[in-house]
Amino acid sequence: MSRSDDLRLITRIAQMYYVEDRKQAEISEALHIPQARISRLLKRAVDENIVRISISPPPGVFVELEAELRDRYGLDQAIVAESVSDKEESVTAAIGDAAAHFVETTVADDEVIGMSSWSSSLLRMVDSITPLKRVRASKVVQILGGIGSPAVQSHAQHLVTRMAQLTGATAQFLPAPGVAGSAESRQILLRDPFVAETLGCFSRLTLALVGIGAMVPSKMLVNSGNAFTRQELDDLAAQGAVGDMGLRFFDAAGAPVVTPLNDRVIGITLAEVKAAKRVVAVAGGARKAAAIRAALAGGYLDVLITDYFTAERLAAPDATAGHLVAPGAGPPR
Repeated sequence: MSRSDDLRLITRIAQMYYVEDRKQAEISEALHIPQARISRLLKRAVDENIVRISISPPPGVFVELEAELRDRYGLDQAIVAESVSDKEESVTAAIGDAAAHFVETTVADDEVIGMSSWSSSLLRMVDSITPLKRVRASKVVQILGGIGSPAVQSHAQHLVTRMAQLTGATAQFLPAPGVAGSAESRQILLRDPFVAETLGCFSRLTLALVGIGAMVPSKMLVNSGNAFTRQELDDLAAQGAVGDMGLRFFDAAGAPVVTPLNDRVIGITLAEVKAAKRVVAVAGGARKAAAIRAALAGGYLDVLITDYFTAERLAAPDATAGHLVAPGAGPPR
């Protein structure tokens, strides 16, 4: 068979499959060609540029921006959610809802899920998840102390309890403050058997759902009583800190900033975060852009769920780029 005859046959098969919407078995029967060969010729149709496949993303889906983040930061997955504005409330709603869908579609049986306590994005996530009937996780582990101001302590309990209910898992609480009054009081708390049991779960996490904090802490964290003082945060910034995960601070390159304050935190360490099988950060907003970039630079994350405005900042050619989108402006439609 000449090449022109070969290409003619390939074109006819491609037309029957892609245009006439006929199954490979039907084409095989109609042309009296084995189905295995039909499959090979359809692949050749793409190789020969007879068939060209294009993807037309619908409004609110940013595949090119997600690909840029994956390639630049070595992520397994980047999810960019559409936010109606760059305001923190809109960003939190958008990324929380996107994270809910991620959890609903990716959580597997017997997962050991770690969750930060004081993240408004994760709070929005759990409130948006529908119960998972297809899987049953093993544990949902609180990875930062949740005891604090009684007025907001329910947030930490709600995060872990609700996530456990949604995934059919057992809730594993960390019955201690996120920040102890002193290194000595922390050591006493670590000897509590219930605290020790939870800390022992950190090495078995298969999925860590984390927020990323800026040097200006969220209202939820401040109100919880688990934040450092302004002076302590200023001292951390003077030593190069740009953000934190679970009150474990890092610099612009993602390297840990180790100070005596570490000895007061009761929660997961950065090394334990990085060691988790899959680390998913749910974070966005102008206030957190530098911290998110640093966490990416440190190689802590496997998946980033963020908003369009933050993604644009992270994808900017200049690593120190600030606002690329005018405040109040929306993503392209």
